[in-house]
Amino acid sequence: MSPTLIIAAILLVFVPISLAANFLDWGAVAICLTSAVAIAALSFWLSTATKKIASVTGTVLGGWINALFGNATALIITIVSLKAGLVDLVKSSITGSILGNLLLAMGLALLVGSLHYGEQTFQPQTAKINGPSMTLAVIAIALPTVVINTSLMVSGEAIHQLCLIVATLLLLVYGLTVFFSFQGHNDLESPGQKKEEKSPFIWLWVGVLLISTLVVAYESDLLASNVEETLQGLHLTPLFVGVILVPLVSDVASIVTVVRLSFDNQMDLAVATVMEDSRLVALALAPVLVWVGQAIHQPMDLNFNLFEAISLAVAVTTNNLISFSGRSNWLDGALLLTTYAILGVAFYYHPA
Repeated sequence: MSPTLIIAAILLVFVPISLAANFLDWGAVAICLTSAVAIAALSFWLSTATKKIASVTGTVLGGWINALFGNATALIITIVSLKAGLVDLVKSSITGSILGNLLLAMGLALLVGSLHYGEQTFQPQTAKINGPSMTLAVIAIALPTVVINTSLMVSGEAIHQLCLIVATLLLLVYGLTVFFSFQGHNDLESPGQKKEEKSPFIWLWVGVLLISTLVVAYESDLLASNVEETLQGLHLTPLFVGVILVPLVSDVASIVTVVRLSFDNQMDLAVATVMEDSRLVALALAPVLVWVGQAIHQPMDLNFNLFEAISLAVAVTTNNLISFSGRSNWLDGALLLTTYAILGVAFYYHPA
C-alpha cells in the first residue's frame, strides 16, 4: 500500500469522529472540519477504486472515467448543498472546481513532472479539443450575467428560461465532445504505453467505490447542514468557501492522482484527466445542477457572479496558452499556480 493510501486509511478515523461530533453536538465548526477531513480521506479511496477499475483502458477512456467518477464527491456535495438551499455556495464551487483543475491541478502536474524529468511532452490534441469547448462553456456561464448587466428590462423568469436552454445546449455539446474524443482519436495513446493487467480484485474495488460514494453522501449532508453557521463563526464569505475551500476538499484525490501521473511521466493521461475533469464540470455538472434545481424547486441558474465569470475566462485563456504547444516545463507550472494564488487572494477579499 502506498504512503498516500496509508495516510488516507488513517484519516478514515474522522468518519466516526464526525458522527460523534454530530450526535454529541460539538458545534457546527467541529462538525464541518471533521466531515471535511473525512470527505478528503474518502475521496482518496474513491479515486483509487476508480483508477483500479479503469486500469485496463487507454488514455482517452481512462481520462474520462477518472474525471467522471473523480467528480462523484463534488457532485454529491453540490446536490446536497443545493437541496439545503445553498445556491450561491453551489455556484461558487462550480467556479472553484474549474479553477482548481485548470490552474492548481495542471500547475502542480507541470511543476512536479518537469522538476523530475525536465521538459515533458504530451499530445496537444487533448488540449485542442478542450480549449474551444471550455471557451464555449465560459461564454455560456457569463451570458446570463452579461444580459442582466446590459439590460434593465429583462425579467427573472426570462433569465431562468435562458439558463434552462443554455444548460440543455451545454449538455448536448458535452455529449458531442465525448463522442469526438472517442471517435477516431485513439492517437492520444502514448507510443508504447502499457495497459495494466485486469486486477483480480476488481469487484472488491467496485465495492470500495460504492461504499465510499455512500459515506461521502452522508458526510456531505453533515457539511452542508452546518456550513452556514460555520461561515458566520469564521467570518468567511460563501464565495471564498465555495471557490477555494470546497473544491480543495472534494477534488484533493483528483489533484493527487494527476500529480502522481506527472511524476510517473504519464503526461498524456495527466493532461487528459485534467482537461476532461474541467470539461465535465463546465459542460455537464453545471447544466445538470440547473435542471436538478428546477426539479427540486431551488433557484439554481447560470447567473454567476461577474468576478467569477472573469476568473473563469482568465483560467481558460491561461491554460490554453500553455497547453496548446504540447510541451511543458516547471515555469509553466509556476505561472499556473501563481495565477491560482492571485485569484484565491482576490476571492478572499471579495465582499460578495
